[in-house]
Amino acid sequence: MKQAVTMAIDANRQDEFRDLLERHRSIVFKVANTYGHHPDDRADLAQEIAAQLWRAFPGYDAQRSFSTWMYRIALNVAISHVRSETHRQRHCVPLDEDFHDIADDNSTDHDADERVRVLHRFIAQLEPLNRALLLLYLEDHSTREIADILGISQTNVSTKISRLKQRIRTDITD
Repeated sequence: MKQAVTMAIDANRQDEFRDLLERHRSIVFKVANTYGHHPDDRADLAQEIAAQLWRAFPGYDAQRSFSTWMYRIALNVAISHVRSETHRQRHCVPLDEDFHDIADDNSTDHDADERVRVLHRFIAQLEPLNRALLLLYLEDHSTREIADILGISQTNVSTKISRLKQRIRTDITD
């Protein structure tokens, strides 16, 4: 009897996890696309993030925001992936090397397309924490949400964002 109850709880928990993961799956893909260099890397990273989310799910506190919890785990997995990849390869391939051309040959705004490519190259060269910070900022997360996700203070978030904006102005517009 006890085993049947445990199995029912496990099945309910699996369904709950599956539903939450499906509702917030874009987070996994955004993080994997930001940190993976090649399509295979992105797919592997997305799979590793999902696996780590499942392993950590028993510790998830339903009183807290699922997306914040999910971002925190996804970014930690991605940053660890980048660190281990950097250690193995000792070099970094730009993020947009395998991207399809953002600009269509018939594009009416080539300058805007070029600015997007330059921004992708800039983001790809950032350290993992700053890359995560910029990703969250560009998705319009509040300073508080970013601080919660990254485990740093709101003041630190504001300072880092300000410095990143200055670097963008200096590096991209020069």
